[in-house]
Amino acid sequence: MREDKRKKAQKLSKAEKRSLLRKNIKRDRYLLLMILPVIVYFIIFCYLPMTGLVMSFQKFVPGQGFMGLYTGDFVGLKWFRQFFESPYFFRLIRNTFLLSFYSLIFGFPIPILFALCITQIKTKKIQRGAQIITYLPYFISTVVVVGMITNFLSPSNGIINQMLQFFGHEPINFMGEKQYFRAIYVISGSWQTFGFNSIIFVASIMGISPELYEAMKVDGGNKLQTIWHLVLPSIKPTIILLLIMSLGNLLNVGFEKVYLLYNSGIYETADVISTYVYRQGIESQNYSYATAVGLFNSLIGFVIVFAANRLSRKMTDTSVW
Repeated sequence: MREDKRKKAQKLSKAEKRSLLRKNIKRDRYLLLMILPVIVYFIIFCYLPMTGLVMSFQKFVPGQGFMGLYTGDFVGLKWFRQFFESPYFFRLIRNTFLLSFYSLIFGFPIPILFALCITQIKTKKIQRGAQIITYLPYFISTVVVVGMITNFLSPSNGIINQMLQFFGHEPINFMGEKQYFRAIYVISGSWQTFGFNSIIFVASIMGISPELYEAMKVDGGNKLQTIWHLVLPSIKPTIILLLIMSLGNLLNVGFEKVYLLYNSGIYETADVISTYVYRQGIESQNYSYATAVGLFNSLIGFVIVFAANRLSRKMTDTSVW
């Protein structure tokens, strides 16, 4: 049936195709109007700014105007070489990768486990209450979350240090010692997002046919066997898809939270590519160099996504494209 429609569409003349396009647009005009703001948003904030990537190959001078962006002195890969030779290069790559890697390792499985647990609860009130409580932290502003972290970990009156003192330990300056930053970032991030991120997995589990559960019961499968042999294989495509998308952001550590949490005393473990780009571009006004660093970060992310998608397609026959 689809093949016949495709062949008929190929036989249409240009005038008939234009007429069919107008009819489809008229038919779906309200749906198109609904998606128009999204398209405009991506054009203005995602695609138009990409024209500024030319600065990474130029010696950009502020004050030349928008068109002056394309008339700066061409310097080739100078800024990329400067970044690679910088004493901060390996520190930035290490910190960015480790923060993202730890967030992925500890943050990605938790929503799956939570979704498995929440769907096993038979009492609807308890299930909905647990979902609401875990969803709420996602909607708290990053600034508020950082304020809560700072208050909880305060060396003078923070609740964590008060508990340590109660058990006879000396107070710890968690926010001023570099060895604690990664744990603080990963744990707080997992707490804030795991409930919201579980929505997709809960929806996937709810979409499993009840007949399959009945078949598992008839075969004598208990809950653990049902989860292992039925639920997990059923949501495997969703897990792989979201994992590939997460790998694409492996080097895109959230700027806002790191910037609000870190200080110059813990740069050794807290400074990441996004905060370095901010300091170089906004504070030091070295726009070309900052653009080159940001472009390098994006290219690495693209390579990781491409490789992960190809590997997934070979091993599991599931991929984004």
